[in-house]
Amino acid sequence: MKTIQEWFGEYNESHKNSTNKLIHWICVPSILFSIIGILMHFSALLTVLLLVLTLVFYARLDLVLAVAMAALIAAMVALIYILPMGAGFYFAVFVLAWIGQFYGHKVEGKKPSFFKDLQFLLVGPAWCMDAYLGKIFPKWKPRNPTISSAQLSTNT
Repeated sequence: MKTIQEWFGEYNESHKNSTNKLIHWICVPSILFSIIGILMHFSALLTVLLLVLTLVFYARLDLVLAVAMAALIAAMVALIYILPMGAGFYFAVFVLAWIGQFYGHKVEGKKPSFFKDLQFLLVGPAWCMDAYLGKIFPKWKPRNPTISSAQLSTNT
């Protein structure tokens, strides 16, 4: 199994442009949120099962990132319960966020990573979380091999 650094290293190959990165930092969590919202409309049990499997994937890569992802996912699930919206809302968020993603890759000039391996659909949210943790916690040591803590504190 690849390490988190190997996954992030490959993911970085198509995420070097600052505009594309910014778009991803907004759209990737939006896609995750919308998928959870859509799935919750069909089956809460299935949604929880899929989320647990996702968290197991993260835990096998990096326990600290997995805990951070669990907190994010729990917050998203809570928000979905607190502010219930129709499935159409989540579908619209999903479509708009993917439009943003593909625009970002057009700017980047490279295909999305998941065209190479579908597991990158799980790597993307962790890649974003790694960057967020670097912004929030100055002492965070990024798992992303191309980003230093100093870069996170000075770049967007």
